[in-house]
Amino acid sequence: MCLPVHDALQRWGRNLPMFSKMLTTPKLDRLVNPLFSRTLADHNLTCQRKRTDILQLNLGKQCNLKCIHCHVNAGPKRREIITRETIDRILGWLSNTEIHTVDLTGGAPEIIPDFRYLVGQLRKMPQIETIIDRCNLTILLEPGYNWLAGFLKVHRIKIVGSMPCYQVDNVDAQRGDGVFDSSIRALQLLNRLGYGRMADLPLDLVYNPNGNFLPPDQTKLEADYKRELKKHFDIDFHRLYTLTNMPIGRFASWLKHHGKLDAYMQLLIEAFNPASVGNLMCRNTLSVGWRGEVYDCDFNQQLGMQWKNAAPLFLWDLDPERLEGRLIAMGNHCFGCTAGAGSSCGGALVSC
Repeated sequence: MCLPVHDALQRWGRNLPMFSKMLTTPKLDRLVNPLFSRTLADHNLTCQRKRTDILQLNLGKQCNLKCIHCHVNAGPKRREIITRETIDRILGWLSNTEIHTVDLTGGAPEIIPDFRYLVGQLRKMPQIETIIDRCNLTILLEPGYNWLAGFLKVHRIKIVGSMPCYQVDNVDAQRGDGVFDSSIRALQLLNRLGYGRMADLPLDLVYNPNGNFLPPDQTKLEADYKRELKKHFDIDFHRLYTLTNMPIGRFASWLKHHGKLDAYMQLLIEAFNPASVGNLMCRNTLSVGWRGEVYDCDFNQQLGMQWKNAAPLFLWDLDPERLEGRLIAMGNHCFGCTAGAGSSCGGALVSC
């Protein structure tokens, strides 16, 4: 079952504007020891890039929601979005690679003016097999976006939808009043189009804990989600991903405000699972920011850990044939991806 909302988290969510100036991320590597790199060494592990299969493109920080757990600090008032010029430079680089999956995230990626242009151009590339839209679901019902669901279907876009619980109180506390109802209506719309009910229209959901604890077993929680959403709302979907909340952005600010940051970091450290390291998403995924800058993952991106070679590197600076074997930039936040069953944009990394 979905775990109950933490009382302090719920109160903080109701008063989110009070904390608008608290959104800087603490220096995680100064908080606790051991450092992540030392932990890897203790287990005789290294973390290097494999062949790049996935390009994850963060299209900007603008979003119609302002979720408490958001590591991007996205929201309606953010104005950082990708330009057409940057899109074209990224497309030009992609055309010379064998990357088969493009993962679009944000913010709300669909908000950018050139979303349809980007998807249309990606669909013209024969090597691109999968395009993922990381959708907050509510955007499908926003005024001016009545085209979106049908557009995603026509282009056979895989939808990964945020749905942190199947209970209204938990969702609204984490993401805002009324978000649960909007998400349910959006899922029902997608089901009517065939998403979640046809193999070629994949619909996956994402669970984030609504407090300072680790996700439960992904397989068991997926069964709970499928049972409850089908029983109460006649909703179908394919897979559930469980993601660990990263001590970055708004969630880090909430932890720090309530004096829980050190304890949460210690929880992640004590739950370190060496079996998860081989499957970390940073090993086969290249993260690109809305300006075209390159990172090992979206979390490193939000912490400003940009690739450099005397100067910051942008995607078009890279030789796609020379990415494999590069050492991955790490920090204590990496304990979030290696705790328990592990965590990635595709959910748990190992079976419990």
